[in-house]
Amino acid sequence: MRSDNGSKISKEELQKTLLLYAVTDRRWTGIQTLTEQVEEAILGGATFIQLREKNLENSAFEEEAIEIQELCRKYGIPFVVNDNVEIAKKMGADGVHVGQSDMEAGDVRAILGPDAILGVSAQTVEQAVLAEKRGADYLGVGAVFPTGSKDDAVEVPFEVLKAICEAVSIPVVAIGGISEMNVNELSGSGICGVAVISAIFGQKDIVAATARLRKKTEEVVS
Repeated sequence: MRSDNGSKISKEELQKTLLLYAVTDRRWTGIQTLTEQVEEAILGGATFIQLREKNLENSAFEEEAIEIQELCRKYGIPFVVNDNVEIAKKMGADGVHVGQSDMEAGDVRAILGPDAILGVSAQTVEQAVLAEKRGADYLGVGAVFPTGSKDDAVEVPFEVLKAICEAVSIPVVAIGGISEMNVNELSGSGICGVAVISAIFGQKDIVAATARLRKKTEEVVS
């Protein structure tokens, strides 16, 4: 993603966009399309969108990614793809988020080039420092609370989350089991934002739920 003057988005600009990071999950779409739900999240105050699809074929994934990317560009919201580096490069997505078991960060950076946003999941200080060294622009750290969205999620204690924030110079986003009821427990950790799935997409009124969570998150990171 590039800033208004055409250069790569700065760390400061990226940090602001990571405040309320919405990760998609089609299990709650119901009669809506995923794109419609993403737009409601943006209207409610989501500042960053990640398309996460583990069970779609590449052609369907790419079609959906292009549609949501167009929506995000309409609103000036960064859009990244989870894991699928090839599709991200082909469609010109703003970037990619990869986990510890996915493609190594340095290899992703080599494929996508210097301007793409590269997010990396981390559960330890060692993983976080290595990801930054290999070209990560931000870290997703968690699960900070118990979560049902990811079967193999490892819980990361508050002390480790804080240690990671202190060990790296890139922005850190907390993820995993975060809701408007517990987000305040992350105060003082050093995070710049939170990434959520069900706290937005699992709610009946996505716009209202996103707005409430954004307000509480702003209080946590201020």
